[in-house]
Amino acid sequence: MSEISNLESQIPNPETQDSTPQSAIPTPQSAIPTPQSAIPTPQSAIPTPQSPLPTPQSAIPTPQSAIPTPHSAIQVAGVRFQPTGKVYCFDASICPDLQPGDFVLVETARGQQLGRVVNVRPTCEGKAVELKPVQRRATGHDLALRRHWQSQEAEALKVACEVAERLRMRVKIVVAEYTFDGQRLTLLYVSEDKFDANQLIQELQRRLDARVDLRRIGPRDHAKLLGGYGACGELRCCARFLSDFNPVSIKMAKTQGVSLNPSDITGMCGRLRCCLVYEEEQYKEASQTMPRRKKMVRTPHGEGRVVDLLPLKGVVVVQIEDRRVEVPLEEVEVI
Repeated sequence: MSEISNLESQIPNPETQDSTPQSAIPTPQSAIPTPQSAIPTPQSAIPTPQSPLPTPQSAIPTPQSAIPTPHSAIQVAGVRFQPTGKVYCFDASICPDLQPGDFVLVETARGQQLGRVVNVRPTCEGKAVELKPVQRRATGHDLALRRHWQSQEAEALKVACEVAERLRMRVKIVVAEYTFDGQRLTLLYVSEDKFDANQLIQELQRRLDARVDLRRIGPRDHAKLLGGYGACGELRCCARFLSDFNPVSIKMAKTQGVSLNPSDITGMCGRLRCCLVYEEEQYKEASQTMPRRKKMVRTPHGEGRVVDLLPLKGVVVVQIEDRRVEVPLEEVEVI
């Protein structure tokens, strides 16, 4: 019994050895950090979208700043399709480095055409301009293609004249013009009578394998296409440099003191000469300070009647008794 009691005294008592289990063993709350302290909150760990990301207004430019307004200045190219033809304007914004002399492709009422740039200029800001755009700069292949179809124009003109004669149409076809790619053929004709061209067009389209358009021209355009020399001995103005025909009246001939004989004021086209327009403004300005014809005037040579005026020279021709005298305008006094 004494041995058993000694053994019991040597075995530690659990209650006395570990009297406070709460203090010896850490509680779950103190040993394991709380979720709030260990895991950062979403607000602090993930940045808010407002601070690092720019707002849509600052990141993406507004349409007004990204796209130019219709009234902003654009490059305008003047394009000519014939050596002395009219100059047409096109929007050259797609080719900002165009220079006079360059060849370009543009879309016209007659289809795609190849023309030559004669000038390049900007439009005025604030002025609304609606122009067809220049499609692209012409390549060597485009120029070779146009040269090929230009060589076919004489044959097409011959065929058109034969068909018109066979159909007994009173029409004179003057010029045949192909577009640069040969898709369309334009025939310029002169005729005093109206006629139904449907049969002629259908026959030509069947034989030439191209879309055919007939366009009537006047006597002045006809003379321009034919070329030749005028009454002055020089090449005709219309064939050399005129791109537009200005209206000419018989009053211009009277203002300039030109003889009203039809052979003196009529050109090869049968109309009044275009050169009557050239000096019209100068004659009108100089004539404002001169006396009218048939007016009585006083001169250093005596009194007489005005019979003629030389506005550009500033001289008045006066009939004094049986002689004519040229008197400077400064020495003439109207009675």
